[in-house]
Amino acid sequence: MTDRYASFVQSAAGRTLVKRLGLPDPPRLRRHHPGDPLLPGPALLGAATGGRLAEPVATILTTAGVELADPTAAASTDTPQRYGALLFDATGITDSTGLRQLYDFFHPQARSVLPSGRVIVLGTPPQECPTPREATAQRALEGLVRSIGKEFGRGVTAQLVYVTGNAVTATGGSSHPAGTFTSLESTLRFLLSGRSAYVSGQVILVGAGDATAPTDWDRPLDGQVVLVTGAARGIGAALARVLARDGAQVVALDIPAAGDALAAVANDIGGTAVQLDLTASDAPTRLADHLASRHGRVDAVVHNAGITRDKTLGRMDADRWDQVIDVNLSSQERINDVLLERELIPAGGRIVSVSSIAGIAGNRGQTNYATSKAGVIGLVGSLAPALRDRGISVNAVAPGFIETRLTARIPLVVREAGRRMNSVAQGGLPVDVAETIGWLAWPASGAVSGNVVRVCGQSLLGA
Repeated sequence: MTDRYASFVQSAAGRTLVKRLGLPDPPRLRRHHPGDPLLPGPALLGAATGGRLAEPVATILTTAGVELADPTAAASTDTPQRYGALLFDATGITDSTGLRQLYDFFHPQARSVLPSGRVIVLGTPPQECPTPREATAQRALEGLVRSIGKEFGRGVTAQLVYVTGNAVTATGGSSHPAGTFTSLESTLRFLLSGRSAYVSGQVILVGAGDATAPTDWDRPLDGQVVLVTGAARGIGAALARVLARDGAQVVALDIPAAGDALAAVANDIGGTAVQLDLTASDAPTRLADHLASRHGRVDAVVHNAGITRDKTLGRMDADRWDQVIDVNLSSQERINDVLLERELIPAGGRIVSVSSIAGIAGNRGQTNYATSKAGVIGLVGSLAPALRDRGISVNAVAPGFIETRLTARIPLVVREAGRRMNSVAQGGLPVDVAETIGWLAWPASGAVSGNVVRVCGQSLLGA
């Protein structure tokens, strides 16, 4: 689906009209292409007094080929320097008076970030802080980051990454000597790159967990078997292509009625197609048998299959309710149960579920859908700690307004409101959701678990 307004804004006449009338100004977002540098310019790294993450973050950035700007030179030169990213280690802030250090760092640089640049603040999870004052100060970081995401504009995104005290050191992969790779690297690489174009205003927790660096960060899923449900169209098809591009062997699943479209996707990416109705009583067993016989395991399971059957609650028949809950939520539980019981998801495995911003904010006429998607968030919250000892991470993504054939059916006024009511004033693309899921599926992302990451351009309402 084409966003004609966004295309018009990029024209000379469109630019003039936007400035005169104060209309929404959708920026051209920087998206990922293999081989791209992480950033369009150097990064400026700052730290609060006593911060614990500046040194490992600097190592990660230089290893990733990011140029680190000299903070002293930046402050002394008369020529304004432009940055691809601003990063600040706020872990040293132990009370509210220390928050002034955030102002001192960001205030002079508020106009220095390049279009589609990145802002990342790193903190300590409030529940891990030793004193109430420190917990208070660390929680305050969320307001700063979300406000920056709404203020800086021009496609600049802002994120808060809470890092637990035991999250920094991790095992190295073949491209990293032991002790030089950290469990924070995959998250920083994702957030700094064009992969996170439509992710902003998010709070991400990085904890303890096995994280193995890939040999090639352009193919972070090499050797991985990944199952994608609902893979025939839309977000599922984009997801299958992104995962295959990143090196995965994709098992693409959808209902038999979508068999032709499913086969086309599988053939296009060199994957395999499985036609299966996930609501059938024997579906989990049949799927487990297929994975066991063909692959012997499944390294990542992506629960993308979902349906809508919209009606206001007072007019909704029981069938509409049951179908949506069964496909969007109960089928995920049944599949997880069988795959985990048969130990087909090994240590280091990943489970990623697709929720929705409707599961966070609710939506008129979608009580069944919002209930199912809120249930997916509950699934992540309950499974993540239960599977921690098995080395399996569980996360969810919650898309906002994404340009698909389903959103194309929304009435024009409502559709335009959905597109514009976020910090980047445009709808996202299926690839934006796919890139976020891909990051959560990486072997390098084992320390990221229990998160619900919104892919909504920082929606301005409801969440």
